[in-house]
Amino acid sequence: MPTIFDNPAALLPAVGQHLGYSDWLVIEQQRINQFAEATGDHQWIHVDEARAASGPFGKTIAHGYLTLSLANLFLPQIMQVDNISMGVNYGCEKVRFPAPVPVGSRVRGGGEIISAEEVKGGVQVVVRMTIEIEGSDRPACVIDTISRFFP
Repeated sequence: MPTIFDNPAALLPAVGQHLGYSDWLVIEQQRINQFAEATGDHQWIHVDEARAASGPFGKTIAHGYLTLSLANLFLPQIMQVDNISMGVNYGCEKVRFPAPVPVGSRVRGGGEIISAEEVKGGVQVVVRMTIEIEGSDRPACVIDTISRFFP
């Protein structure tokens, strides 16, 4: 269940607020292969299951940018801004990939509002999204996402 903000202005006093967690998602080989097709990144550690079995991770791993792209799936699951005419992804400030995501892993996103400020016509919010791997001490990805919401 997402944390719901009644309007963009409600984001301003929410700096420091943890937004909760998304649902868990299993990273299946089909998703990895589809990402490889979409991006042209067919490196063997991602798509060659036989070779990857004897590689450094013991199996295929998700692309870092596939893991990053899951922020788009997870963010609406943890945060909702009502009474807007439009919300846009404005970019990101930092992206890190502390741990690989082996095929078959379950991942989820959690977030915290780290800044919010008024911009022309709306509010810009930075959410630090941490994509966790179930059972891992290190996250798969940490990204400071920037979104703009317009009333």
